[in-house]
Amino acid sequence: MTTMTTTPLVALLERLFDECAAASPLSNSALAALSKEEIDRLLRSKHDYLGLYGKLKETPLAVSRETGQLLYMLARSCRAHSIVEFGTSFGISTLHLAAALRDNGGGRLITSEFEPSKVARARANLADGGLIDLVEVREGDALQTLASDLPAEIDLLLLDGAKALYLDVLTLVEARLKPGALVIADNTDYCPDYLAYVRSPGNGYLSVPFGQDVELSMRFG
Repeated sequence: MTTMTTTPLVALLERLFDECAAASPLSNSALAALSKEEIDRLLRSKHDYLGLYGKLKETPLAVSRETGQLLYMLARSCRAHSIVEFGTSFGISTLHLAAALRDNGGGRLITSEFEPSKVARARANLADGGLIDLVEVREGDALQTLASDLPAEIDLLLLDGAKALYLDVLTLVEARLKPGALVIADNTDYCPDYLAYVRSPGNGYLSVPFGQDVELSMRFG
């Protein structure tokens, strides 16, 4: 038995994934008024994305069930005790990673989210899942909240916030990634600069696409 398969987390995740299915971004009326081209532009922009994500503040931007399980498995297999996450949303990915920390014997997960209402929802979900003691949710711009007070060594980094900032966030924490650390980036089809960086061996990573649009990288430098 694991934290992932026992009460209270198993029932909580089932409920949260059901809620996600009923409130997908595609059903958001604010997005319906935007063309696909405009949405793509906003996702790739380093300056205009805040308005887009503001429209989605009531929408859970969650990983899939399969990606959540992958996160748990990767964090367990690398015996992570120190995790950083960019993009908390309602905390579904955070729950999977924190569950891995619990089953690894403990640790610290630092996650960053700029939307206050989502910070509140994430903290409530983490409390309901019995994992809040392992997680520090930092509210604000990740380029500021993750710029200081990080662990000396980071075992795993998850990038699942504003796509245009993936490379900036990676650069911010890169010096603290220990050799063998894993970096998982979701929805990487929107960040070609990030992909070019981690796929260049000269930058210190081995990197492969995993699933539809997840990039899995390992730090070897």
